[in-house]
Amino acid sequence: MLMIRFQRIGRTNDPAFRIVVLEKERAAKAGNIVELLGTYNPLSKALTLNEERVKYWISMGAQPTGSIHSLLISKGVITGNKVNVLPKKSPIKKEVVETVPAETVPAS
Repeated sequence: MLMIRFQRIGRTNDPAFRIVVLEKERAAKAGNIVELLGTYNPLSKALTLNEERVKYWISMGAQPTGSIHSLLISKGVITGNKVNVLPKKSPIKKEVVETVPAETVPAS
């Protein structure tokens, strides 16, 4: 299955991303991409994108990741609802210690 994903480029503490189409089983860093669709810099919010090719690959069955999906919606390339990519927070569970009454414990 094809995915539309980010491929990280750039130096340490200076992230930049390529938006690429590749097989889901392949690592993004491996370089085995099918097509380069654009770039994204999260620090400057600069986005270059080939919108026609994105729509083409989505019509051919490529699935965008959650981050890409939300980015495409905010830029107006596709329509729909954004996807929450952050994990749900679970409340901190308090440890429950059950005490056994002294009457039920057999004396030795």
